[in-house]
Amino acid sequence: MASLHEPWLVENGLKGSSKEIRHGRTAHNMSSSSLRKKSDLTLVSKVRYAMLRQFLANLQEVILGTKLSVLFPAIPLAIVAECYGFGRPWVFALSLLGLTPLAERVSFLTEQIAYYTGPTVGGLLNATCGNATELIIAIFALSQHKIDVVKYSLLGSVLSNLLLVLGTSLFCGGIANIAREQKYDRRQADVNSLLLFLGLLCHSLPLLFRMSGASAALTADPTLQLSRASSIVMLIAYVSYIVFQLFTHRQLFEAPEEAEGDDDGISEEEPVIGFWSGFIWLVGMTVVISLLSEYVVETIEDASDTWGISVSFISIILLPIVGNAAEHAGAIIFAFKNKLDISLGVALGSATQISMFVVPLCVLVSWIMGINMDLNFNLIETGSLALSIIAVAFTLQDGTSHYMKGLVLLLLYIVIGACFFVSKTPLNQVNITNSGAKLAIDTIFRA
Repeated sequence: MASLHEPWLVENGLKGSSKEIRHGRTAHNMSSSSLRKKSDLTLVSKVRYAMLRQFLANLQEVILGTKLSVLFPAIPLAIVAECYGFGRPWVFALSLLGLTPLAERVSFLTEQIAYYTGPTVGGLLNATCGNATELIIAIFALSQHKIDVVKYSLLGSVLSNLLLVLGTSLFCGGIANIAREQKYDRRQADVNSLLLFLGLLCHSLPLLFRMSGASAALTADPTLQLSRASSIVMLIAYVSYIVFQLFTHRQLFEAPEEAEGDDDGISEEEPVIGFWSGFIWLVGMTVVISLLSEYVVETIEDASDTWGISVSFISIILLPIVGNAAEHAGAIIFAFKNKLDISLGVALGSATQISMFVVPLCVLVSWIMGINMDLNFNLIETGSLALSIIAVAFTLQDGTSHYMKGLVLLLLYIVIGACFFVSKTPLNQVNITNSGAKLAIDTIFRA
């Protein structure tokens, strides 16, 4: 395998020790790499033609280089189900399964590109593409004016990372290391908690502003303007966070060196595909993610009607669990190994990225598209988010962990899931209510 990789290293100027090449790996990189497996390129190396040999090597590394490769057949099955008019719930389920390995492969490809661009550009790629699946789904939902689906799915991603992923990691880590004291660096958790509180404030103010108004119709436009201004503030804060993470305080966010020396093959000491190959594969993966995301958005209401489950439960609970399964599994694996800094970096980092980058970006994109999306996530949704952030902040305040903390976070997630499971709120009910109120006021003034 080294003979296949050596020309790429020399051609792209990748010289030096493996430690220098790996410098800058974040918790997200380490978490995703825990589900990868080394490919045996013995047969591929015997292919006579160089271009064919390189293509087959890339194909084996990208498609078969993950433990989630068994889910790749769901992608063509989803396309066939859509083209031949199979049941819409089948299209939804297959598309959701197909998104699972794609999310992990995007992380793998951005890491491969980072070997050639350096840790800073690689960190920017990871900060941009880390939640590409959620962002693409949100944009397709916006294009179809399904604003509630956008809000539900993004809220679900934050809740899933804060309660399900972090809770499972702390619980499993506490059980596996019950005789050892578990410690982690509080500094990274403190930074993420502050940003999450800022995001919570920006989410709460539009709701409070609307609740304090005389009428929903009279406060709709100011609420929208407040949401757009808050979104700009959140993006400024996120850019500052990226500078803080990649430049001024990078040492707080890098994965511990001892985690990279494991003997289970979770880390890579050199790139396994070339720069342009990785770039082309990344573009191709993004196109496939876009196609499957479109299927998910188009069929989510049909799946809700067929299964008898509310759209809010599917969007808040099912979409984040399946879509981020690879990243979540990696965080739990490292918690078993008593490496909570990586697990916390994955859970809190993803929650911060969704709350401070993806959500405000969707508000501004909807503004450009002429669609009125605000930050008012309604009372139950905003209350669930607020209580979750407060619970996590209290959980992480002392820098130590045990299984009881994880269990409480998991129980919180179960209660919130039960709340949205019994909720049968029709999609776009808020928009319908606001339109009705505005029509009533117009009628009164005309009279």
